[in-house]
Amino acid sequence: MKSSVRKFLSHVWLCFALCLVPELLSAQTYTDLHDFDCSVEGCDPEYPAILAQGRDGNLYGTTNGGGTKSMGTVFKMTPAGVVTTLYNFSGLDGQNPNGGLVLGTDGNFYGTTRFGGTNNLGTVFKITAAGTLTTLYSFSGTDGSEPRPGLVQGKNGSFYGTTCGFNAPWTAYSITSSGKLKTIISTATNGTFSPVCFAPLTLGADGNLYGAANSGGPSQQGMVFRLSPAGVLKSIFAANGLSNGTNFEGGVVQGNDGLLYGTAAGGGPGGSGVVYKLSLTGKITLLHSFGLDLINDGFDPSAGLVAASDGKFYSATQAGQSGSNVPNGNLFSVTSGSTYNMLHAFDGTHGRLEQATPMQHTNGKIYGTAVAGGAHDGGVIYSLDTGAPQFVKLMTRWGSPGQPVEILGQGFTNLVGVTFGSAAASFNVVSDTYMTALVPPNGTTGFVTVTTQSRSLISSQKFFVTPIITGFTPASGAVGAQVTISGGGFVGTTVVKFGTVKATAFSVDPSGMSITATVPTGATTGKIAVTTPGGTATSKAVFTVL
Repeated sequence: MKSSVRKFLSHVWLCFALCLVPELLSAQTYTDLHDFDCSVEGCDPEYPAILAQGRDGNLYGTTNGGGTKSMGTVFKMTPAGVVTTLYNFSGLDGQNPNGGLVLGTDGNFYGTTRFGGTNNLGTVFKITAAGTLTTLYSFSGTDGSEPRPGLVQGKNGSFYGTTCGFNAPWTAYSITSSGKLKTIISTATNGTFSPVCFAPLTLGADGNLYGAANSGGPSQQGMVFRLSPAGVLKSIFAANGLSNGTNFEGGVVQGNDGLLYGTAAGGGPGGSGVVYKLSLTGKITLLHSFGLDLINDGFDPSAGLVAASDGKFYSATQAGQSGSNVPNGNLFSVTSGSTYNMLHAFDGTHGRLEQATPMQHTNGKIYGTAVAGGAHDGGVIYSLDTGAPQFVKLMTRWGSPGQPVEILGQGFTNLVGVTFGSAAASFNVVSDTYMTALVPPNGTTGFVTVTTQSRSLISSQKFFVTPIITGFTPASGAVGAQVTISGGGFVGTTVVKFGTVKATAFSVDPSGMSITATVPTGATTGKIAVTTPGGTATSKAVFTVL
């Protein structure tokens, strides 16, 4: 072969190899991290069984069964897969914790048990990272029963959940960290809705709670709803047949585009479930339909979605396997534009019947549990490395200037700076995986960036800088007068009002701490209000129009 031909072919192969590099870099790596053994530790992490990342960077979760009393456990696992049993339930303190855990802003973990407690109808508990458990509340039946879904912490600091009892009433409730429970809505007082929920509620960017039910709605085939912290319940979307899916077991997650994303375990064009996105006004778009290719896809997506740092959504089906009809389940990803990829087929030996909603650790990896499979057929904990970037998680999404914000992540011992938008914030590094930062007065609503010596880490969700008004001068003035409003969080102000009348002329100081506004024509005596993308602040004092 002539050297010129060999050179040409070598270039062709080089180009071909280089073209393969992105594919190689995007390969998915599934790891069976731990196989549960019912005789020694917990097992059967039945859905939703959501894992929570702690301040220490470890993962915390629950098992439905197993443990010393065969009533379930709370466990801790390092990202590498070393598991420690923290607590064994014994009945009076709760039994069968299905919902998993959520990390509270106080550093404790909160969860529910489906049964047990003083009435054997379920409990709400909190547990420290060291394993000290406190039973906060035992359900009695009139306030609901079987709180199978886990909890979510609301904007006001209280935790919110729903009961899943198949005997009325279905309830939604709030509970404080000290155990004060309030039933905010019940089917006994609102017969229009009778959803049976499995997945926890999701806190929306508007401060409302969003959820999904596997039944309820006009057709009793499932629904997606909005619930205000005060208990106002409204159906956003109700299944009206098989076309858009039925049995919304997996709950919903809100993307940074403001839309809700979720799964339905049944229905759809393929008859075996769908992945969908939904506007807050109820416009649904199907992103993927299961059942059209059972061999190479899967069916029955009972788990919810996780919105990952690469912009994709990840979840699982509890049945179906690539290359076989053995119903072990699959892991998959889908984009908001409906690009679907099956990533891993469970083989039974390393997990099967994936029902639990996965989560993403700030190290970028997806973690989850499978209810069965593994060396002892007691379920597994797995990780899926998709190459998604590392990020930081904000423990609260709202804050006024000067308010501390808790941040989870990694590499904080080499921290360089923190910004809210483009504004630098003061910070305090507690450990390599946990820190706090103060909202700067000139911070803007958007993503928070934590910069270390090796990389920049972007928050997984937007942060809303809430403006505050501390005062204004002068206290009175005629139309056309200049008024200086003091406070913080004013950068990006869109509206300034004197009473009910908008000021047509105002300017914001770059520090974000003051606004100069002109009293508008038609203004009457009243309070001053400032609106930004992060919210609205209203003065305590009244401005007098002369």
